[in-house]
Amino acid sequence: MTIGIGVIGYGYWGPNLVRNFMSTAHVRVVGIAERRADVRASLAQSAPAISVFESEEELIARDDIDAVVIATPVSTHYPLAKAALAKGKHVLVEKPLASSSAEVEDLIAHAEKGGRVLMVDHTFLFTGAVQTMTQLVRRGELGDVCYIDSTRVNLGLFQPDVNCLWDLAPHDLSIIDQLIGSDIVSINATGYGHIDPMRPDMVFLTLHYANKQVAHFNLSWMSPVKVRRFTVGGTKKMLVWDDLDQDQKIKIYDHGIEFQQEDQRTTILPEYRIGDIYSPLVSRKEALKGVAEHFIQVIRGEAQSTMDGQRGLRVVRILEAAQTELDRNLQIVARKRQAVLQGATN
Repeated sequence: MTIGIGVIGYGYWGPNLVRNFMSTAHVRVVGIAERRADVRASLAQSAPAISVFESEEELIARDDIDAVVIATPVSTHYPLAKAALAKGKHVLVEKPLASSSAEVEDLIAHAEKGGRVLMVDHTFLFTGAVQTMTQLVRRGELGDVCYIDSTRVNLGLFQPDVNCLWDLAPHDLSIIDQLIGSDIVSINATGYGHIDPMRPDMVFLTLHYANKQVAHFNLSWMSPVKVRRFTVGGTKKMLVWDDLDQDQKIKIYDHGIEFQQEDQRTTILPEYRIGDIYSPLVSRKEALKGVAEHFIQVIRGEAQSTMDGQRGLRVVRILEAAQTELDRNLQIVARKRQAVLQGATN
């Protein structure tokens, strides 16, 4: 069975999606919807076998399109996905799945009612590094996970309809959702907006879990350098994933801290264990290729989805809670800053 694919949006991510679906078995890329006239003209020249549409409605209405892939601004995810599901299409949506948990819940209900596949493109779940890291954690090689620390910063890309929390955090939240099987009990979030004080381009997010685990995120569009570093601290070993290191993406440290039993402690200082460092072999397969293949396998009934609507819903719920806390803290800072400024002028 060949699956006809239609892609909505041919901006930053759309070309990568089209390229990977075109090289996936049992797939034919039928059409692309793109509102910019110059891009449509270029597509007509470079990909004459693919139909090009100005409107999303035209693409969704095509009978030879079985599945729709949405790579458009976040604010459009919900109406486009809902329209595609209403026409009986399977749907893959760029992260985050929608702008609110209520929208995600509605999409899940429509997909279940129509018996359609609804998936969110959490691409990093298909990187060799994250798959290796997941295996190590599940095998217990790191011991119990105590903390996760992530730095995901760069200069830009500023998004038109979301702040850097909604743009960058879904990557790490989807990874942590796979690694930590515990409920979140507290969320702290603060940030700073260089352009719009209430729309931060820097965010610091901390999640506290019921199992005494903690996860911290440094997210920014305003860093002079690009950093993609993810640290997992375990009771046995520690792991660092540097996504920009092409030779040793993952390093495992046989390092840790050992405490004496409380009744045996003679000093407040713990004992430090410094052991070997090694780097496991990590698959170099393009992650988005894995996403495309998985989407088709799920549609064909050959696999269970690892990026379904429920996973997308968990991520959006965390984003909503974090946004509430972020807004509260930004307002507190704004009031205090205004009070200081008023005091200085009196």
